[in-house]
Amino acid sequence: MIKVYGIPNCNSVKKAITWLKDNDLEYEFHDFKKEGVNADQLKSWSVVFGWEHVLNKKGTTWRKLDPAQQSAVQDQESAITTMLAATSAIKRPVIVQDEQPILLGFDEALYAQKLKS
Repeated sequence: MIKVYGIPNCNSVKKAITWLKDNDLEYEFHDFKKEGVNADQLKSWSVVFGWEHVLNKKGTTWRKLDPAQQSAVQDQESAITTMLAATSAIKRPVIVQDEQPILLGFDEALYAQKLKS
């Protein structure tokens, strides 16, 4: 089973969901703003993708954090603490298949490679 973690109004999440529908792949959507995300999930994603990629430093949420909060993020543990406090700082979507995180963000070629095999 494919699980899409994200927020519904995110353009990358919308593209991912459209791609999944267009390719007749069933999925479950998890809105982490409403349903939350836990530290174990963030740790799992960080192990696979690297916490530096899971934490979206290019997004609005990161830019709105005060400089002290930003500079406090030095490692995986502090990044996870920040992402738990501000879930919109998580890069999205996160695609999990059979309980394993396999994709971060949206890249059509990678989706075709990882999900259509």
